[in-house]
Amino acid sequence: MASYYDCITPEQAALIERAPLFFIATADPELGPGPHEVGPINLSPRGGVPLQIITPSRVAFLDYKGSGDETGRHARAGSPITVMVCSFEAEEAAIVRLYGRARVEPLEGSPLAERLLARPAEQLRLPLRQVVDISVERTATSCGYGVPIMELVRQRAVSDRGRRYKEAR
Repeated sequence: MASYYDCITPEQAALIERAPLFFIATADPELGPGPHEVGPINLSPRGGVPLQIITPSRVAFLDYKGSGDETGRHARAGSPITVMVCSFEAEEAAIVRLYGRARVEPLEGSPLAERLLARPAEQLRLPLRQVVDISVERTATSCGYGVPIMELVRQRAVSDRGRRYKEAR
């Protein structure tokens, strides 16, 4: 059973700081089938990019080019956002979810730019797209027993791109 909190707890912060990967989920409020409904959900993994805790009610990360910009498009349209961080460590099964709203801003105009650039993605050699700044309204911690125990071998490089799954361009 999940435990809910008004902001990021110290225990949640410790897991977020260690995580080599997090997930972002948003929905397109403009594509819903009817009033008060949302369209397709976009779920994106974010590896190699640190999720930085700004305050217990705010996190942010640098967004790099390399795929579509569904997170940015949905945030600009007013979508809610969920961030999920999992522990893959043997000693600690846990999942942390952050619920809130995101703003996307050009790197040049973001007051967080200097702070985020101090901890950029180490392996990604892609152009920066924007800052994703998330206002956290609620958090949840759940058991994580369904998450396998895994070890990070390395972050992917641009040369690892899975072209087999994309149209030739």
